[in-house]
Amino acid sequence: MIDDLDFHTASRRHLLVECPDLASTMHLHQALEAAELDGVDELVPAARTVLIRFNPARTSAPVLADRIRRLEHTGTDSTEPREVTIDVHYDGEDLTEVADLLSLSTAEVITRHQRARWQVAFSGFAPGFGYLAGDDSIFTVPRRSSPRTRVPVGAVALAGEFTGVYPRASPGGWQLIGRTDATLWDLDREPPALFVPGTTVKFREAERESVTVAEASAESAVSSQPGAAASAHSCTVIRPGLQLLVQDLGRPGFAAMGVSSAGAADRGALQTANRLVGNAESAAGLESFGGGVRLALTGNGVAAVTGARATITVTSADGAVFQHHLGEAFSLDDGDELELGMTERGTRAYVAFRGGIETEIALGSASADTLAHLGPAPLEPDTTVALGRPESAPHLVDPARGSGHERHLPAPGETIEMSVTLGPRDDWFTSAGVETLLGQEWTVTHESDRVGLRLAGEIPLERARTGELPSEGAVTGALQVPPNGQPVLFGPDHPLTGGYPIIASVDDTDLAAQLAPGVMIRFVTETSPVADDATTTDHTRHSPQNGH
Repeated sequence: MIDDLDFHTASRRHLLVECPDLASTMHLHQALEAAELDGVDELVPAARTVLIRFNPARTSAPVLADRIRRLEHTGTDSTEPREVTIDVHYDGEDLTEVADLLSLSTAEVITRHQRARWQVAFSGFAPGFGYLAGDDSIFTVPRRSSPRTRVPVGAVALAGEFTGVYPRASPGGWQLIGRTDATLWDLDREPPALFVPGTTVKFREAERESVTVAEASAESAVSSQPGAAASAHSCTVIRPGLQLLVQDLGRPGFAAMGVSSAGAADRGALQTANRLVGNAESAAGLESFGGGVRLALTGNGVAAVTGARATITVTSADGAVFQHHLGEAFSLDDGDELELGMTERGTRAYVAFRGGIETEIALGSASADTLAHLGPAPLEPDTTVALGRPESAPHLVDPARGSGHERHLPAPGETIEMSVTLGPRDDWFTSAGVETLLGQEWTVTHESDRVGLRLAGEIPLERARTGELPSEGAVTGALQVPPNGQPVLFGPDHPLTGGYPIIASVDDTDLAAQLAPGVMIRFVTETSPVADDATTTDHTRHSPQNGH
């Protein structure tokens, strides 16, 4: 039996399990991986929690909580852990300061860092970034008071009870004690991440620029599709608008390596567009932010546009102009130009071509992840994208396949109501804070992208507890609240883990993806459908009149 667990609702399909300490969390994660509970789709381990994504059609939070409590775990593993040795040049900018903080000499810091047994507890922050827990309790180091705007790739650093190695250059607040030439993230390696949960890591003084991996594999994690030059069907970008990306339904299943699923921001819109042209729903299409796109087509085909409202114009090679409607399939001839006007309602339009898009695949997906820099780069003018042959699509074109009522998408200045599921950390906020979340209007600001929408309200959310949480998993649609009390609504490219409390999550993430700057939101809630008194913290207080 696994004891001392707390269960928190994280969304309608996510359960957050909280453990008393890091060791218990690692044991729970191992037990959950071994148990392979029915309906569990993905696990996101963190410092004190494991976030569970489940299929509501196959299980529920109460059922999962009961089964998790009954899990047996001895704390041992029948398989030998993966071992990695990292050569480090101990010349970090903060080494002397760390030594002072720990009341050690720099030589003692280096020696004890090498003698400690380190193990990857979880991943997050960036693909390949592992949080390594050690068995030497001396290593409890505060983050820098002022984070650096750029930490170089390969930096070996300390923060809290963890050691980490930066897989790429990025901002960061960890204390730098050295550097390594080891490659932490490589899509041509299996697995791409050098550090995955459970891996044991040994650090040693660098005598050469090298890294040794106990279990290496030459199997490639990347499969490339034929390029545009070899395709008789393609589209060339004349004008990309504000942002034009290749997107499919994402790459779930790689959270253990620090990779979020990403994918189309408005999944329903992409699926509808693919259905209209006869593709599988998971086929890659184009995601346009803001419209203003112009494409030149090579070869005959069929296309459809869904999502944000915008004018759809096709100009033939002889100059004839045709207007098409959102949510309908239409034919394209060789030499046609397809133009999307600027979006009038909503922000993201999706273009599907019969046969789909052929492009480089990263971890099984063509999705462009703008935070992790995985997948195809944003499309620029004169970029040519290869299209699949129309006859390769698995279904006949049938307008009824994508039919349905047109969604109402708000324009800037309009107010829309959105339902939310409170949790997992609404208890970090006062009763007045929860009332503020549900009682006032929130405006989508211009500081918004696929990572998240920054919201602004007249009254900031009042905290009952100060400080940061130990890093824990976050979901698309989460309302994370930084110290200024103004929530950020996470999009598909959000960080996998974070340390600010999440007060709630929006239930309709597709609608959230269509909210333009200036749209105002009023949040409403009911008692979570996956919560009950036996499995979660008390969420019956969620209506404003109940208080905390």
